[in-house]
Amino acid sequence: MIFVVAHKELKILFGSPLAWVILALAQLVLTWVFLAHLDTFLEIQPQLIRIANPPGITESIVAPSFALAAIVLLMTTPLLTARLIAEERRNHTLSFLISAPISITDIVLGKFLGLMIFLSVVIALAAALSLSLLAGGTLDFGLLLSNIIGLLLIAACFASLGLYISCLSAQPAVAGAGTLGILLGLWVMDNVAGEEDGITRSFSLLAHYENFNRGIIDTFGLAYFALFILIFLILSIRRLDGEGLYD
Repeated sequence: MIFVVAHKELKILFGSPLAWVILALAQLVLTWVFLAHLDTFLEIQPQLIRIANPPGITESIVAPSFALAAIVLLMTTPLLTARLIAEERRNHTLSFLISAPISITDIVLGKFLGLMIFLSVVIALAAALSLSLLAGGTLDFGLLLSNIIGLLLIAACFASLGLYISCLSAQPAVAGAGTLGILLGLWVMDNVAGEEDGITRSFSLLAHYENFNRGIIDTFGLAYFALFILIFLILSIRRLDGEGLYD
């Protein structure tokens, strides 16, 4: 049943102009930044040749592009998560969905999976840009894989948080603004804290993603992302389960 709900969500997403606009804008921004870094790399390449162990195209072009992709997902994911549950509640179809012969867990996981498949398209576009560099050079596939994994994990964190906020509201606009506000707050807190505040950075999504962006896949980062996603999915299930009991 999870895949049935996910399929339904994908049909709704790809049937919405907003989803296509987000895909187009994301690709436009990522391509512009990618080409800008490529142009800069080509300009400084004569100087890099004189350096021992100079950074390659993966470090100079791919990693910065994926770092920006994380910010793009931070800005756009709230627009997509806002309608997941809040729109069902606004349209008075949530009670029918909850009372259907499908578990609350399947509903939450299905909506989460559908959104993640959509976000994976954005990540695939970023990966495709990176692979295009093979036409004129070599890639560090370990660093590229680390960035892809990190981007998938942080996108899943954004999606799970947005899904929970959507469970709390009857207005998609309020849910989207709330999710964006929280994510921007975490981003600002991370920037203000800086490298010295180890405690704050230990709880920062983007700080953990920075390790993946540099090619470091550590078990603490994996555990942090997994726990973050699990907590908000469980909170979403409990919120809808409680609502079903009251209904």
